[in-house]
Amino acid sequence: MLIKKLLIIPPILIGVAVLFYMASGRQAPERKPPEERARTVRVITAEPVSLVPRVTGFGSVYPGTVWSAIAQVAGEVVYVHPGLKKGAILAADTEIVRISPADFVLAISQAQANIRSAQAKLAELKVTETNTTDLLKIEKGGLELREAELNRKQALFERGTVAQSALELEQRETLAQRKKVQDLENALRLLPTQRTVQQEQIAVYRAQLESAKLDLARTSIKLPFDARIAEVKVEVEQFVQTGGTLVTADSLDVAEVEAQIPISQFRAMVRASAVGGLPTGITAQSLSRIVKKIGFEATVRLRTGNDIVEWPARFARISDTVDPKTRTIGAIVAVDGAYAKATPGDRPPLTKGMFVEIEIRTRARQTRIVVPRAAFHDGKLYVVNAEGRLDIRPVTTGLIQGDLAAIAKGIAPGELVVVSDLIPAVAGMLLVPQSDDELQTRLKAEAAGGASRR
Repeated sequence: MLIKKLLIIPPILIGVAVLFYMASGRQAPERKPPEERARTVRVITAEPVSLVPRVTGFGSVYPGTVWSAIAQVAGEVVYVHPGLKKGAILAADTEIVRISPADFVLAISQAQANIRSAQAKLAELKVTETNTTDLLKIEKGGLELREAELNRKQALFERGTVAQSALELEQRETLAQRKKVQDLENALRLLPTQRTVQQEQIAVYRAQLESAKLDLARTSIKLPFDARIAEVKVEVEQFVQTGGTLVTADSLDVAEVEAQIPISQFRAMVRASAVGGLPTGITAQSLSRIVKKIGFEATVRLRTGNDIVEWPARFARISDTVDPKTRTIGAIVAVDGAYAKATPGDRPPLTKGMFVEIEIRTRARQTRIVVPRAAFHDGKLYVVNAEGRLDIRPVTTGLIQGDLAAIAKGIAPGELVVVSDLIPAVAGMLLVPQSDDELQTRLKAEAAGGASRR
């Protein structure tokens, strides 16, 4: 057994000797220095583009005008339009509710009768004036005769041919005649006042007549414009009180949207657009000039699945309050022809309560280098330098909006900005830049106001 084990040793020694001989006859392998691996990155070329300052927000649509039909007279409802239902669209001047006019027709008849009665009294006063004037002439003639007779008897009494009792009787008759004349003159003096009273009374009756006619007209309630019915609170044979709300309707011509915009974004947009500065202080006149100078434009956008529908809008005003929690202001835009521009199956009308996006923008005021916000790393950008290596560059940003940011300092036109993730990012590492033309085109479109949408 021992002999068999010893027989294995010689072959092993022979193999070792052969390997040693072969190794000693060959040269050692040449060692190469380690090669630097280049990282492939997506880049865009920094170039100034026309930048349109804008902000976006979201809000709900509400009608530009909300009209409430309030009963101005009390009475029983005798007619309600058959189409007066919530959501119905009715044309302007459509009679939607009618209140019983019976009481007001009677009031008109009574006022007209009162006017005729007062006018008859005026005519009577005229006749009375004529009669009194004629009678006064007669009585004045009688007074002249009495005074002449009194003078004659006074002369006879002085000569002693007439008794004193006869003179006194004549004096009493003369005084009585003078009283008749005086009464008639007093009656004539009162006639102008009585005539004025009757004329004023006629004016009162005519005012009552106009009031009754106005109340009669108020019994018929009509839509002041093309409207969509929002609420109905009236039925036939219902008694309504003055001041009660019967119907609420929304206008179809203008729709408004109020979106909450961060104050900082809105201020940055205005500041970027206000070349030459803005006037100090806010008045009705200065605000109009500010809006005109900045040149606000707006778009309302509805996203439904893969479809996007847009409406051109106009910047209307800023809301009167600031949200203290979110530090946002309400920007209100208006869309004209909210229903007129609707196309069944393609473009829906801007209906109350619809949740939409609004975009407010100003005129392009400046050219700036823009990059995607996602390209920033702790406020710095990755740039491919002239040697094709990574340069971690601190930059100063200007206007930031949407998915892009404008560069104020730190990047020169023509430099390559890395837009892909680079982990780990080591300054000076070798890079292989590949231009992302699609992103470059999209950035230009977004900076200029957004890509075209359906």
